[in-house]
Amino acid sequence: MKRLSLLILLTFGFIPFSYATGQSTIVEAEGIACTSPNTTRIQADGLALTNAKRDASEKAGTHLESSTLVKDAEVQADLIKSFSNAQVKLITRLSEEWEQSGKMDYCLQLRIRAEVVPDPVIMKKVEAKIVNDPTAPLNVKIWVDKKNKVYKQGEVVHIYLQGNKPFFGRLVYGDAAKNNIQLLPNPYRKDNYFKGGVMYEIPEGHDRFEMEVTPPFGNETITVYASTSPSGDLHLKDAGSVYLVTTAPKDIKTKTRGIKINEVGSPTGSSSRPSHQRPTEFAETSVELRTTN
Repeated sequence: MKRLSLLILLTFGFIPFSYATGQSTIVEAEGIACTSPNTTRIQADGLALTNAKRDASEKAGTHLESSTLVKDAEVQADLIKSFSNAQVKLITRLSEEWEQSGKMDYCLQLRIRAEVVPDPVIMKKVEAKIVNDPTAPLNVKIWVDKKNKVYKQGEVVHIYLQGNKPFFGRLVYGDAAKNNIQLLPNPYRKDNYFKGGVMYEIPEGHDRFEMEVTPPFGNETITVYASTSPSGDLHLKDAGSVYLVTTAPKDIKTKTRGIKINEVGSPTGSSSRPSHQRPTEFAETSVELRTTN
């Protein structure tokens, strides 16, 4: 296997066998608002966005109730409550159309992609009970092989992933020099679909790199972006056995959340608008690392 070296910007280390999870649901939603003698276009735009966010929250809650079949009634109730207290984050405005309404007023129909983030306090409460349950919202564990919290120069790092249900995943390593490297998928392991309940090791047989610790040393992070639909694309540069992420660091989270949502229930030619779009479950999970000489 090819060794990951400073030449392609890969160094590794580790801070403990632990993980932090951020779960959410990504949906497309609509909101409508109109101008009036007392409502300007700017105000109508804000109202349309508020209505679209409300629609997103309702769609995420409906998806949760219809797709989550946790046997523990208390856990199920907590999950529903976590989404009723959710925060809705705008990812992007997909389309906006102004149409005249009457002689003087106009109505805006706004379509957005939004991320609905459940109450983190409640999710933390139920985390241990749903971590391996395939009927619960998507969650993915990530950990490494050492428990002493530190990798020294020359040591080799092994990463492990496991989701509670099938998911599409991207594994990104942020090194001490602030570079971002996409470990999966890579030029020799292009499949980004992972089965639920199966533990995956990185690197493994199809990979052509070895994760040996080399300078520079410091705090680093490995993050898996997982979703039940294929995620948005990042700008990548071939770096031999892996990819260098050239997307600006501040844009990685947003672009990854640019989910390619599957459309259902809209026969070709039946309408210019999809009649329904399936919400996508999303999980962002990280393990923090540290290297030393």
